[in-house]
Amino acid sequence: MLPVFAATAGALGLAGCGSGDLSAAAPSASAPSSSVSPTYTVTASTAEPTPPPSTSAAPTGTGLCTAKDVKLALGEGDAAAGSFYRPLLITNADAEPCTVQGFPGVSYVAGEDGHQVGEAAYRSGTKGDQVRLNPGDTAAAVIQFVNVHNYPDDLCRPTPVRGLRIYLPQETDANFVPMPGTGCANPDLPGNQLAVKTVHPA
Repeated sequence: MLPVFAATAGALGLAGCGSGDLSAAAPSASAPSSSVSPTYTVTASTAEPTPPPSTSAAPTGTGLCTAKDVKLALGEGDAAAGSFYRPLLITNADAEPCTVQGFPGVSYVAGEDGHQVGEAAYRSGTKGDQVRLNPGDTAAAVIQFVNVHNYPDDLCRPTPVRGLRIYLPQETDANFVPMPGTGCANPDLPGNQLAVKTVHPA
């Protein structure tokens, strides 16, 4: 190592004398660069294999089910204690798999303009696991419908409804499910006229 420092010091001394002496320092400076250059070549070659794994890993997972991907219907249900329960059936009608997780948004709608009647459904229970729907597969979410005649008319403000507006979890476009009946227009009812549970495999 000592000869290298000496050469460097000599080069610095010559640099102060004039531009003519800089050409003499060039050969000594070029010699170390030739020994260092293979090190850069090796590191560059070892870094090259890393891109292929990232490209092969790109197509992962499936997209969320959207309003246009599914067909919705109400299944047969049960009645208990002033309420009845029916499963909302969510069927993948698309040619590609999709996933759904969480609580659908559910509300009564009325009139030609489809305006909402009363509060949207209360989310009952905890959020479930993600459900993957291959083409033709069905998931379900149970909806509780409170018998609106349990409420006094002046409190409920009974209103004819055409059916249900349904938003899939994390979706901003809605679907309509026909279900003629009666809903309470009062948004401040004690309790909930509608409640919905998380999506689960059917």
